[in-house]
Amino acid sequence: MALIVAVLILALLFGGLGFAVHALWIVALVVFAAWVLGFFLRSGSTSGSGRWYRW
Repeated sequence: MALIVAVLILALLFGGLGFAVHALWIVALVVFAAWVLGFFLRSGSTSGSGRWYRW
């Protein structure tokens, strides 16, 4: 019985980790798309230094 409970807990843990990693990939792709879009939109402008971030 303890072995079945341990396997179920591991399955839930790995399932949750998989979902979290998948969600982080989606967030990373959205941030990357926003960065690329901002890079190309800002590089076309003639005013300023051409950088859209403040680093």
